[in-house]
Amino acid sequence: MIQTVYRLLIELTNGRWTSSILKGFARSRVSRFIVPSFARIYQLNVEEMEKGLTEYPTLHDLFIRTLKKDARVIDDARDSVVSPVDAVIEDVGPINKRSEIIVKGKTYSIEEMLGNAELLSKYLNGTYMILYLSPSHYHRIHSPVNGTVMNQWTLGSKSYPVNKLGLKYGVRTLAKNYRVITEVKTEFGHVAIVKVGAMFVNSIETTHKGSDLVKGGEMAYFTFGSTVVLLFEKNIFEIDPHIHTPKEIKVGEKIGILK
Repeated sequence: MIQTVYRLLIELTNGRWTSSILKGFARSRVSRFIVPSFARIYQLNVEEMEKGLTEYPTLHDLFIRTLKKDARVIDDARDSVVSPVDAVIEDVGPINKRSEIIVKGKTYSIEEMLGNAELLSKYLNGTYMILYLSPSHYHRIHSPVNGTVMNQWTLGSKSYPVNKLGLKYGVRTLAKNYRVITEVKTEFGHVAIVKVGAMFVNSIETTHKGSDLVKGGEMAYFTFGSTVVLLFEKNIFEIDPHIHTPKEIKVGEKIGILK
């Protein structure tokens, strides 16, 4: 029963008022009383957390938790691309010449997702990867590559669910939700990291300062579960042959190579 309540409140809520109420509750001191049950229901790995459960004063603090220093190992090969998040790889495939991708039977426009026609050409015939974070996942976002930030911008105002039901039945959620887009130039080519909000306006907080990104370094965090879309320039990315969908993945694990 309690698991059903959590699903309804956290995974499926998208109304303006209900989202605002939930946001306020998650940040309130009262929410600390459900931290232990939330951790149990979603089977959080308390051993890897930087703090013990009793040290999180609110549910929000638990959501944006940091991990112990050695909790994630970052693949350090020069050409490797690593997962930026703990997540499920839901889909991977080509971006067609019309800038479209097909996810869960729905067509999304990369041009709409990026909101920048001038940048679009380099990603046509490239590759996309979608990584979905549930409430059970660690919510910090890390850089998948070494490189230089060329630009970062925000788009969208509302955020609807981006879980399997949201992707299947929502209205172009990946391209219309509130999102923060970071374009990175690597020695091999360009990668766009699209951080898509799932609940509330501005559910993404950026933490990285400066223009240089180090693979595995923290970039931002989600205040609730959401999705990261990686876009790779044409002919620069080769997916790891061990990757299949859906696949559970952790920060720092290799998802492919740049060439």
